[in-house]
Amino acid sequence: MERTSKSSNSTKTRPRPLSPNIQIYRPQLTSVLSIANRVTGVVLSFAAVGLVIWLSAAAVGPDAYAIVQRALASWLGQITLFACTFAFFLHLCGGLRHLIWDTVHGFDLRSIYLSGWIVVAASIGLTVATWVFSLFIGGGR
Repeated sequence: MERTSKSSNSTKTRPRPLSPNIQIYRPQLTSVLSIANRVTGVVLSFAAVGLVIWLSAAAVGPDAYAIVQRALASWLGQITLFACTFAFFLHLCGGLRHLIWDTVHGFDLRSIYLSGWIVVAASIGLTVATWVFSLFIGGGR
């Protein structure tokens, strides 16, 4: 006599949904910032390599430095530098938020969302302030 379980039968006829079900999942600020923190970490790793290239070019001589400077002064270079600046500040502010959480503060739902929006606003504000300041001291070159 063969036994068949009801649960195995129903699983074969109706597959279980994947978790989270992408059709019904609504991204929340906390999950978006968590993913963004990981992405900015990767971006900053590549930016660190770019910084080493820039410093190496400066050490090699004026010709190599001029080539790298020209690349950084191009529109693509400026967009990349702006994105790296934003990534730096988003990662920094997210890290400060986590440091506050490490003190076992700010875990109620209202504080979590408030601190998340503060991270976003501070990152945007610090990025814009940094670029305005750099244009001010650089003479808009």
